[in-house]
Amino acid sequence: MPYKSIDNLPEPVKHTLPIHAQHIFREAFNASFAKYGEIRAFKISWAAVKKKFVKRSDKWVARGSVKRKVKKKKDKRR
Repeated sequence: MPYKSIDNLPEPVKHTLPIHAQHIFREAFNASFAKYGEIRAFKISWAAVKKKFVKRSDKWVARGSVKRKVKKKKDKRR
């Protein structure tokens, strides 16, 4: 059952993913549903979302916006 819009996505997807991620999910699902069926289409859709987004705590954020902590090395020279 391909989704006509993001409004038709399952509730967990609508409530957890940002709008852009919902569009990625819908497009991946619709593109793969006919060939692979519902179960594999869901797996493909989540994989597509995870390429562009990462879950931090309880929020999904775009991968480019994730700031990583970089440990500074102490300078042992005196």
